[in-house]
Amino acid sequence: MVITGLGTINPLGHNIKEYFEALEAGTNGIDLIKNFDTEHCKTKVGAEIKNYNPEDYFDRKEVRKLDLFTQYAIISATEAVADSGLEQFEALDKSRVGVIWGAGIGGINSTYEELASYFNSGNANASFSPFLLLKILPNMAAGFISLKYGYRGPAFSTVSACASSTHSIISAVDQIRLGRADVMVTGGSEGAVSFVGISAFNAMRALSTRNDDPKTASRPYDKERDGFVMGEGGGAMVIEEYEHAMARGAKIYAEIVGCGVSADAYHVTAPEPEGDGAKQAMTEALRDANLTPEAIDYINTHGTSTPLGDLAELKGIQKVFGDHAYKMNISSTKSMTGHLLGGAGAVELLASVLAVTKDVVPPTINVQELDPQIDPALNLTLDKAQHRTVNYAMSNTFGFGGQNSTIIIKKAE
Repeated sequence: MVITGLGTINPLGHNIKEYFEALEAGTNGIDLIKNFDTEHCKTKVGAEIKNYNPEDYFDRKEVRKLDLFTQYAIISATEAVADSGLEQFEALDKSRVGVIWGAGIGGINSTYEELASYFNSGNANASFSPFLLLKILPNMAAGFISLKYGYRGPAFSTVSACASSTHSIISAVDQIRLGRADVMVTGGSEGAVSFVGISAFNAMRALSTRNDDPKTASRPYDKERDGFVMGEGGGAMVIEEYEHAMARGAKIYAEIVGCGVSADAYHVTAPEPEGDGAKQAMTEALRDANLTPEAIDYINTHGTSTPLGDLAELKGIQKVFGDHAYKMNISSTKSMTGHLLGGAGAVELLASVLAVTKDVVPPTINVQELDPQIDPALNLTLDKAQHRTVNYAMSNTFGFGGQNSTIIIKKAE
């Protein structure tokens, strides 16, 4: 299974070129939230997309139908499809091209705004927008993308909280493996940096409240980390059966060689503390790829900057990799992008594509004092990108509900 097209819009850039350059430079995409009034929010920090205007991408009539998560999905997928050259392939059988898209919570802000408007009107007979359902349903991203291109293959959405887009990519791989499609457009997005999104996660005490120092609020592995920083945006890729890609002369970024999924079955929000669920997903991905742990050069971790989550994942990594854990690079790009929830896995797998295509490991920034519970001999790629040969990269994504997912990619030959 090969990756032939890439696309994104996220707090570090409006396209792949901007994103990759920002990752390599260790750019910080986090600041005080500007797009809504945070006066009544405990958290005032977020990773917003800079200078975003939907009318740069859609006409006004379209914007009325599209929640932010769907806008980000279409923008990301459009770049990935264009990058792949898929639409220039005259022999393309669109009944063999599908779309699977991940979103953790879909149109949460559209739901909030519509309900607030209804109740504030004081009119019990007030009507809802005819576009409300189009804006809130998580499957609408896949629907709009398939409609835009006329792709008639498998089309649906995956919802597994923060693991949603990694599960979407794994599901897309499975569709090709099962012979149901030749090409899949896949990824994930989220647009929940909003009053209701921030307030809901505040109620769970999941977010950082480092409002006095927003740039360092997302600090995976740091002794003083206090929660994650919510981000927004999306990431997309075109994945393709190898022979199909070769037949049309497609450029190949990387090969997807292994996928693993598991469940903690421990707690709805807290990770299994010894990292056994994470271990199971990583072990399954290695088995699927027919690789030994020593083959992996880089892991893009889930690394959310939560006290429990960071430790559990590193414990799982050390169990899987043993002595090799000290010979590979590990980093959390959430330190730069924030946590894109349902879009996180896709955007972070794109960071792994950067690693295998450019031999650049993006850094973990903002670690001022390493948590003493973390082994200091682990190479967490602190502060600056590191240049090394990366033949195999692993990307981990975990979600509320104890749902774990791992993908391994290989440098293209």
